[in-house]
Amino acid sequence: QVQLLESGGGFVQPGGSLRLSCQGSGILFRGFAMSWYRQAPGKQRELVATITSDGNTVYEDSVKGRFTIARDNGKNTVYLQMNGLKPEDTDVYFCNARFMQLNYWGQGTQVTVSS
Repeated sequence: QVQLLESGGGFVQPGGSLRLSCQGSGILFRGFAMSWYRQAPGKQRELVATITSDGNTVYEDSVKGRFTIARDNGKNTVYLQMNGLKPEDTDVYFCNARFMQLNYWGQGTQVTVSS
């Protein structure tokens, strides 16, 4: 059974930091591209960052320079370090694992940025 378990969401003031974690099980983790997406109510889910199995990274423009995606294959975990958080970063953040036609999602973790 495939499971992606996210943690690390919460409430933070503008300018603050959070680190999201996503631990995968039931998959050959190191072979998967891992991504973080986010979604606001009534809006489409959007890609935030991706890290490939080779360690290459891609970021959505609005988070470049503020967010960092990293993976630890030994722990089957992908991280999203979020610095300089802004109110517009408030969303539910989802972990995604993708390999060819295989595509898995976590349950989501809420991030709220507010003063």
